[in-house]
Amino acid sequence: MNVAIPFDRLGRFGNDWLDSRFHFNFSGVAAPMGFAFGPLRVWNDDHIKPHSGFPMHGHRDMEIITYVRRGAISHEDSLGNRGRTPAGDVQVMSAGTGIMHAEWNEENEPTHLFQIWVEPRQGGLKPRWAQAQFPKDDRAGRLVPLASGEAAVRDSNPETLLIHQDATLYGALLATGDKVVHALPEGRIAYVVVADGTATVNGTTLGTRDGMAVFKVEAAEILAEEGSEILLFDLPAK
Repeated sequence: MNVAIPFDRLGRFGNDWLDSRFHFNFSGVAAPMGFAFGPLRVWNDDHIKPHSGFPMHGHRDMEIITYVRRGAISHEDSLGNRGRTPAGDVQVMSAGTGIMHAEWNEENEPTHLFQIWVEPRQGGLKPRWAQAQFPKDDRAGRLVPLASGEAAVRDSNPETLLIHQDATLYGALLATGDKVVHALPEGRIAYVVVADGTATVNGTTLGTRDGMAVFKVEAAEILAEEGSEILLFDLPAK
């Protein structure tokens, strides 16, 4: 089955510095995907104005992936980590037993990012933060793992960021007419978001910032109708 989630149906929150769209229920705002899809709990589509952001706040027992689309995000946390993640790169924070952090757009331009939360396979883990670069050329025409907790994926792609769940977030940059097929064995599901462009997923057309839940099928087949940036999260069905 395939359930398309158009961008204009996403939950929405905004204030004077933030414009957010929610694929899943978040902070009391209802969204099309409800509370979860397997262990995937949050997929927020955030636009952050220059010189503003999220002040210091806490999390626990959650794997938090930030994929920066445009601009950059600067991170600071209670472990002493500091870093700047620019567009195209990815950061991961394992909240574990508890961590405080702030995320700030220190740039002179807006920042657009996806913040993605997935439940860990177990609670009480040691908090950690990491970031990595993923050059666009490496993702041309193929799905590249960005963050994973699957041993086989990480063994063959050592640059992949660690998450504590049997799941893998992939990214691809597809030219017009490019096709990728991602197998989904029994017990696996996928959530696909077209970050930019237009693509069909198992025959259904998705536009920029649309999503799709893919389940009870053997594969997710993605065909770029125009140049497209794709994210696919392969997850256990639980």
